Amino acid sequence: MENTEKNYNWLYYVIGLFAGMLVTISITFNILWIIFGGILGLIFGGTFLGKVVQRD
Repeated sequence: MENTEKNYNWLYYVIGLFAGMLVTISITFNILWIIFGGILGLIFGGTFLGKVVQRD
């Protein structure tokens, strides 16, 4: 039988992206800063996934 577990690692990146953008929007409405906040959110999401979440 195959292992049919679903991989939800992408969810951490999406949450990081939206959280970074929302925090930046709450501070400023400049589109360049919003994009920068989204990139920082992606970085933090990847760091959280790699360092905190237990992988098998």
